[in-house]
Amino acid sequence: MKIHKVEQNSVAWSILRSGKITASELDALISPLGEIRKGEGVKTYLAQKLCEQWMGGPLPSIQGVWDLEQGKYLEERAKPAFTFHTGIEIKNVGFITDDAGQVGCSPDAMFCDDKSGVEIKCPRMENHIGYLLSGKLPKQYIAQVQCSMFVTGFPVWHFFSYRNGLPPLHLVIERDDDFHKSIKSACADFLGALDVAFEKLVQLNGGLPTQRGIAAMPNRHRESLESPEPNLDNIP
Repeated sequence: MKIHKVEQNSVAWSILRSGKITASELDALISPLGEIRKGEGVKTYLAQKLCEQWMGGPLPSIQGVWDLEQGKYLEERAKPAFTFHTGIEIKNVGFITDDAGQVGCSPDAMFCDDKSGVEIKCPRMENHIGYLLSGKLPKQYIAQVQCSMFVTGFPVWHFFSYRNGLPPLHLVIERDDDFHKSIKSACADFLGALDVAFEKLVQLNGGLPTQRGIAAMPNRHRESLESPEPNLDNIP
C-alpha cells in the first residue's frame, strides 16, 4: 500500500482519488454478500470514473457545504470517543492506494502502530439505535470495510458508530478472503472496461483530452494510448 499525505476533503485529496475505485464507492461493483454486480449501476459508475479521468479531477458534488462541515465536526468528536472507549491511540490519514495505485480508501483514522484502521460513522439517532440493537456491521458498509482491508492488507478493521448521549457501537471486523476474491475480480473487470472505454473516447474525440486531464491520467491509460488499434469489443 501507499499512504498519500493529503488532507481529506481537500482539493488535492479529491484529485488524487478521481478516476480510481474507492472503498466508499465499491458498493457500485459488489453487493454486501460479495456478489459481483452487473447492469446499469456498473455502467453508471464506469461513466463517472471515465469523466473523472477525462477531466483530471472530481465531478461537481451535490453535497451541501453545511452537510460536509457537520459531518467533519461530528467525526472529530467521535475520534477521541473511540480512543476513550477502546484505549487505542489513532491518527489522521489522507488517502491510501494499493500497490498498483488503482484502488484506494480514505480511512477515518489509522492506528498509531499502523496495524489497522477505523471506519467511523455518526448516524441519525434512530439509525444508531438500530445498529446497537443489531450488533452487526450494517450491510451498507460491508463492502467499504472489506475494501479498506483489501487496499491496506490489514487483517482486521474497526467499525465505530457514535452518537452523543448513547453508548457507542464498536466492532472488530475480520478480513473475508472470499469477499476479497470478489473485490479483486470485480476491480480487474471494471478497470479493463474503463481502459477500453477511455480509448474509445479518445477515438471519438479525435485525440487526447486537455493537458490538465493528461496530467491526472493514470499511467496505465497513458501507456494504453500507444496502441493504434484498441480492442473495443468489451465495453459494457
